[in-house]
Amino acid sequence: MWQIIKNEWHFLVRTKLMVGITLGFAALLLTTIILANYQTRKQAEAYHGAKHHVRSQWESIDAMNPHGAAHYGTFVFKPANLLSSLDEGVNSITGNMIRIEGHVQNEMIHSEASQMQAISRFGKLRSSLILKYIIPLLLIFLAFSAVSTEKQSGRLRLIVLQGGNPTKLVLAKSLAIWFYGIMLLLLVMASYSLLNLQNLDANVLQRSLMFFGVYALYYFVVTGLTIFLSSRWQNPTLALTSMLGIWMVWTVFLPNILLSSVEKWHPLPSRNDFQAAMREDRTKGIDGHNPSDKRAKTLEARVLAEYGVNSLSQLPINFDGIAMQEDEEYGNQVWDKHFGSVRRVLARQKNSLQFGGIIDPFISLDNTSKGFSATDNFHHQEFLVQVEHFRREFIKALNDEHAYGGSRSGDWGWEADNDFYRSVEDFTYQPTELKTVFSQYWLDIGILLFWSLLTLGLLFFGTKKISVI
Repeated sequence: MWQIIKNEWHFLVRTKLMVGITLGFAALLLTTIILANYQTRKQAEAYHGAKHHVRSQWESIDAMNPHGAAHYGTFVFKPANLLSSLDEGVNSITGNMIRIEGHVQNEMIHSEASQMQAISRFGKLRSSLILKYIIPLLLIFLAFSAVSTEKQSGRLRLIVLQGGNPTKLVLAKSLAIWFYGIMLLLLVMASYSLLNLQNLDANVLQRSLMFFGVYALYYFVVTGLTIFLSSRWQNPTLALTSMLGIWMVWTVFLPNILLSSVEKWHPLPSRNDFQAAMREDRTKGIDGHNPSDKRAKTLEARVLAEYGVNSLSQLPINFDGIAMQEDEEYGNQVWDKHFGSVRRVLARQKNSLQFGGIIDPFISLDNTSKGFSATDNFHHQEFLVQVEHFRREFIKALNDEHAYGGSRSGDWGWEADNDFYRSVEDFTYQPTELKTVFSQYWLDIGILLFWSLLTLGLLFFGTKKISVI
């Protein structure tokens, strides 16, 4: 069997057309990796520059009322992701900056896609575009040619008539073509590693290894199915057309159909309905109970009783800061209710789409490619959750200073000094652990393994009698 693999590789090396195609693909892959890596580095420089600038502005605040500072707010920038050089995922459309301020949970703005002159269905030219779409197509043609050439030359008939094992033959050819795909994949990973050698850590290496693994599984499925159809069907044109049809259905039609379906099965509220529902809950109370005016009166009575005084003017603290923080706490409940509902719907959409991999392994590949590159919607939602936790701590620190920092109720002219503002901690993003990513994509990995085993089974048990015509 290894001799057959060697012969296939010798044929590829001796064929000038294949050498030219290989060199062309290698040059294209290297170009995309270099350009994507350059863009990622520029984004990282812009991120660090903007983060430093905004923090410097915050730390340069002179004496200022804490509530005014809460409205002044600050900005958080989504950090550049080293692995986005491999698969950009949703990063170009989700935005990269979010304003942090009191009373409101803002959305991210300034997406890269909104600043592009043209938006393609496949996105920008990235290595993931070639790895997901173009290389599998090349493997289909190579795998088909590996069998059709043997049939046309009569060597396949001769091998079978002489008692050769057809199963070993098709398996060896499958492995030979698969190794060619692995070689191109290794070229991408090696180039990526060399360009980012100084920034590689255990997390990036582990994610890169998983990225390599899921693509290797998918390439085996595509190659093996093409070899199987070409060896079993007498009409070579029909075999090639069928596999190309499968490739188109997998990569173009089914993903769009399933995406549209899961959005209908698990619909998200419109932006207007979503914002109107939050405004109503803030003023009238969650589920129509405990409206804002009643909450204010209850809070005032509780604070007065706690300090044993009869009026707000007798309080040794600033009731306004307490009231604003209480409003923030209630707003947090409202946001947890509505934003939490949106995240649950997104999770149900993701889970439903994952089951589509049972009939379309490309969906599982696409999910895991983005997931292990940390550029999927799950990682984006994790980032937003961390930002919201920071916003709550940030605003609470300002409200607490307003309430307990030395001012009295009604004294809106009181100001906190610069030392206080410098003491407020900045946002620090904590990357999602790989085990958490596994918990989100174990189904996709399992489906890719299932498809690989199914393909291997077809090659072993479905090619004992092959068409030699």
